[in-house]
Amino acid sequence: MDMKPKETHTFGYTPEEYKKFRKYGWRFLILYSVLYSALYCVRLNLANAGPEMISGLGFSTSDIGILTATLFWAYAVGMLIGGRASEVFGATRFIMISVLASVAVNIVFGFTRSLPVMIVLWAINGLAQSLNWPAGGEVLAQWWPGKSRGFAMGFASAFSGFGQAFATLAVALGLSLFPQLGWRSAFFVPAVFPLIFFVIYILFTKSSPEKIGLKAYHEENPEIEKAEEEMREMVRKNGKLYPYRYLLRDGYFVRMLIMHVFCGFSRYGLLTWVPMYFIERFGVDVMEGLFASLALPVGMGIGCLVMPTITDHLKDRMSIVPWSSFAAMICLIVLLFLDPRTAAGFFGIEAMLFIAGFFIYAVSGILNTIAIDAGGRVFNGTANGLVGFTGYMGAGFQSVLYGFIVAHIGWPMLFVSIAAFCALIGGMGFIRRKPAKS
Repeated sequence: MDMKPKETHTFGYTPEEYKKFRKYGWRFLILYSVLYSALYCVRLNLANAGPEMISGLGFSTSDIGILTATLFWAYAVGMLIGGRASEVFGATRFIMISVLASVAVNIVFGFTRSLPVMIVLWAINGLAQSLNWPAGGEVLAQWWPGKSRGFAMGFASAFSGFGQAFATLAVALGLSLFPQLGWRSAFFVPAVFPLIFFVIYILFTKSSPEKIGLKAYHEENPEIEKAEEEMREMVRKNGKLYPYRYLLRDGYFVRMLIMHVFCGFSRYGLLTWVPMYFIERFGVDVMEGLFASLALPVGMGIGCLVMPTITDHLKDRMSIVPWSSFAAMICLIVLLFLDPRTAAGFFGIEAMLFIAGFFIYAVSGILNTIAIDAGGRVFNGTANGLVGFTGYMGAGFQSVLYGFIVAHIGWPMLFVSIAAFCALIGGMGFIRRKPAKS
């Protein structure tokens, strides 16, 4: 008589099965999040190594912008394809290829001085890295039901925010331990970290409940269960590419994709150029510039941990996006009037970077959570891939645009334009949601 409520509360599992399910769900979430964090060491290390490459190789800010844009655009294309591919061919395989290929590219990158060769290598790195996040999201949806998915997605996304700080520290470690290698150390030393965490991930995680002898969980909301079954039937009837059509017919989902383009501009516009902002505008050395910029990714990580979790308790996850965007916009405007060469100015800039990062990446994390909600356990890789595609297209365009702006117009325009993008995101977040087409 009392078995039915227990099964409902534990997603269709017996108490012992549920305990095992939660154990492996938490294990995946923690170890994947740490692995993905470490993967940033071989992605954002180029942005942190930019000042050393400018002095050591004679590159310009435009050259660095082109290099970073190459990774972002390759990443965007890879996300568009890799999300659905991970659903069809298996997520674990894509995670493995992503880590090993990216590490290999970084090592080879450190042995070249040719800009064209670097562009090709960094494009390959972008393609390799793009396979990871949609595959990770696909596995995450197998272990974390809808009612707790905001927390789980926020947790994983938070570690990508912390990964940006991790990358900064890894580059600083390389430059400190091997100064004789110059900029090359920023590619050799960071490559060690994802390898270590990949081995741990492979040894201790599984890609689905079925891999540990459990059946797939039942959603507590019967409407979600029904929608997921309908999605499976749609694929059987319409073919393996149907998820793209299904999602792109949803006007709400398409609006979210457009918002994520501006998120890519904002997030990576700050991450790519803030270290150089301290170095070039205020004359601090490379190490000071790297450490002064740490407040930004730390704020991003915490924001993405907190805000998507809050949306688990809201009727509409999107409702918190406008206010987060406007808060970030205000911080960026205030930052323009602060000078880090004074104590008050330095702490003011650090505070504004932290708060702006907190809210900008919170918005990105919420949009990623909405994407996984839209795809459920069936189409979430495709949905996540589409969101990643739009975000990294924006990231790529910002690299080229801001490389030119910084060189020819000046640093203030960087923050003014990102504040404007935040305002656009906020305005679009107020548009009333319309139901998806069936």
